[in-house]
This record gives sequence, C-alpha cells and structure tokens, in this order.
Amino acid sequence: MLRTTIVRAAISPVSRRTFLNTTGRTRAFATNASRWNNLKSRGTNEEAAKGAEGLHRADTSSVSVKWTMEPTTEVKGDWVLFHPVYSAEELKAVEVLHRDAKTWSDKIAAILVKLMRSGFDLVSGYKHKEIPPNSTMNLDELRKGGYVMDEHGWLNRILFLETVAGVPGMVAATARHLRSLRLMRRDSGWIHTLLEEAENERMHLMTFMTLKKPSILFRGMVLGAQGIFYNMFFFSYLLSPRTCHRFVGYLEEEAVLTYTRCIEEIESGKLPEWSTLPAPEIAKDYWRLAPDAKLLDVIYAVRSDESTHRFVNHSLANLDTKTDINPFAIREPNMHVKGVKPGFEREESEKYVQESHAILEQKRES
Repeated sequence: MLRTTIVRAAISPVSRRTFLNTTGRTRAFATNASRWNNLKSRGTNEEAAKGAEGLHRADTSSVSVKWTMEPTTEVKGDWVLFHPVYSAEELKAVEVLHRDAKTWSDKIAAILVKLMRSGFDLVSGYKHKEIPPNSTMNLDELRKGGYVMDEHGWLNRILFLETVAGVPGMVAATARHLRSLRLMRRDSGWIHTLLEEAENERMHLMTFMTLKKPSILFRGMVLGAQGIFYNMFFFSYLLSPRTCHRFVGYLEEEAVLTYTRCIEEIESGKLPEWSTLPAPEIAKDYWRLAPDAKLLDVIYAVRSDESTHRFVNHSLANLDTKTDINPFAIREPNMHVKGVKPGFEREESEKYVQESHAILEQKRES
C-alpha cells in the first residue's frame, strides 16, 4: 500500500503525483495511465496566476517531483481525477464526529439530514438496535431480533447510499461552473475539488457493484431518488450554497457512522461472509491496496474518503462561497486532522491557503 495522506497534486498541468508538504513527508496519489499520458503532453512551464486557481497553474520548473510508482499500461479503473491513497495509520485514525449546529442555516441542514436518514433507514431496511448487556444470543437470534443486519442488507444500504452520495459534488460543481461562465469570472478553485468528490463517491458505487447486481426494482428506486434529489439540491444550491455544503457535511457524518458500524460488525464476526472476502480488483487498483487485501480493507478506505468529504464540506460551509478561496485547491490535511476534526473554521482556512502559497514559494526557491 502506498504511504500518503493527501495533498492535491494539481500544482501544474503536469501534476506528477507527489508534493512535499510542510512536515517534509511525501504525499502520494493514485491515478490512471491515460490521465498521465494526457497530462504529460501539456508541458510544464506556465506562469503562476493569482488566487486559488492560480495554484493549479504554478510554474513547476523548480519544483522537485518524483514518481512513487511506475505508470501502468492498463487502465483498470473508471476514473481520471486525483484521489488519496491512505497509510495504515490513517485508515485507523477516523473518528465518528458531529459538528454542532450554530446557525439557523446549520439547524435546517441538520434537520433535513435526520429526516433523510430516517427515510433511508426505512427504505434500506437498516437496523442497529443496541444489543442487551451480557446477551447470549447467537448470530441468527441477533439478526431475527433486528439487532444486526446480514451481508445482503448491508450491501443494499451501501449501494443506495452511494448512488445518493455521488450527487451533491457534481451538482455543486455544475452550479459553480455555470456561475463562472455567467459572470465570466474565475471560481477560486472550488470546481475541481467538488468534481473529485463526485467521482470518488461514484467509484465507491462501482466497487460495491462488483459484489451484487441490483434488481430492476432497486434500480427504479435509485432512478426516482436521483431525479428528486438532484433537482432539489440544484435549486437549493442556487439559493444557499453554504447550507448545502453544511447539509453534505452532516450527511457525510452519517456515512462515517454507518461505515464505522459496518467495520465493527465485520471485526466482531457478525458478518462472517465478509470477514475473509477478498477485495475487488477495482478497489485494489483504485486505493492501491495490497494484493491480499480483504473487503474490510476496502471499507476502511471508503470510510476515510467519507471523512474527507465530511471535513471538506464543513470547511467550505464556513467560507463565503462567493469570494473565498477553496483552501484545498492544492492540498488537504492528512487523516490525523481530517479524521478527528469536523472541518476548518474560516480563519483556519485562510491560514491554510497562506501556508500553501508559502510551500510553493519555498519549492521555487529550493
């Protein structure tokens, strides 16, 4: 497994997968061969531009870069954007967190997520009753009593969850893209991060689809939910982007909780079919997992992704969505920050952007 946390590798059109952070550790990224081939042909010497998007166009002629792996000749995954690959320590660093609702906008977002979760639990048949202390019930009795779900129930829930989770990032990126076109103004680095989130969630779905092919009824439910949710989120984003990002932050809190419970049930033997199930090949390639990786390793990686989305969206919700720079335009903190903190406050984001600029300046001078 590659050793990482994450730093956005988009410091130039070439973006060669590694960048030295403030602590001197090398951040590694996974990408596919076609992405590298496309990027490699674009050249490396563009003038640095102002603002967060300018960080994507920084001159790399004096930046020290190196490969962490040789590019493959076979494209195994359905992705093209950058995404993190986690170290073993980072995978275990994620905590279940909840950010208190401080404003009316926050409270509205939190209530909507609770309502959505209740409906989703009903549709997916999710059950998580507390097991009585000193219980002697066996696994079959626990399942019949509604204390735990079987592998089939978990898979249905995860598949439905990921079809919904992939919508907000794409909607927000589309809305900001159109706004940039209308105003003929740069976007301060938000669009690319949002697209990365959408693709990452879609790859979660593609991974779990290898375990089950949904029925026509299930696909119909997804179609209906997507049609409703996409349009509601789009118009909501036009009215209040900040509320929408807070909504996604709270939604990702629930996702981290769900995957944490799934991990606990696998490790406690309540999902025996998944305890030794090999990781799908698409997951090994996407997260650069070990050849003998198990499904449990995949779920740890997915939970870390959800923690990233939780952190990013809560941070974006604290900014002025019209004028503030996206602090994650080039890099993000590692999971020892994102996994234990809901997000950056606005002042912290500003400081983080300044540190990013300082890193680039230091690399130019070195």
